[in-house]
Amino acid sequence: MPTLEECKKKVGRLVQAKKFYNERKHIPMKILFAFIELGEAGNAWKKRMPEESVAEELIDVIFYVLDAWRLACPNLNPDEVFDSKWRKNMSRPMMYGEGYRSLDDEKDHIKSN
Repeated sequence: MPTLEECKKKVGRLVQAKKFYNERKHIPMKILFAFIELGEAGNAWKKRMPEESVAEELIDVIFYVLDAWRLACPNLNPDEVFDSKWRKNMSRPMMYGEGYRSLDDEKDHIKSN
C-alpha cells in the first residue's frame, strides 16, 4: 500500500510526463480543479452511478490535492501531517452532530454549551 508521500511523488511524475501545469503560480488552479472533481463525485453519487465512478472522481480530488501539496508544501511529508492532524482531531471533544443520535440531541448540546 503506497503512502501519501509516495502518491504525491507519483502525481509529480504524471504531471511532468503529461506536461501539466507545474509551477507554484498554478496552485490556486489545482485547488479549484480539486473542488470541481469533488462536485463531479457528488454528482456521480446523486445520479446513483456505479461505486467505481464515484471512487474515480474522489481519486481525482486526491490527485489534485496531492499535486497542490507537492508545489505548496514541498518540504512537508503528507503522511506525518496527516497523522498529526488525525491525533489532534481524535483528542477533540465530540461536536457538530457526528456523534449525536438525532438533530434534537445536537441542538440540546449546543444550547447547554
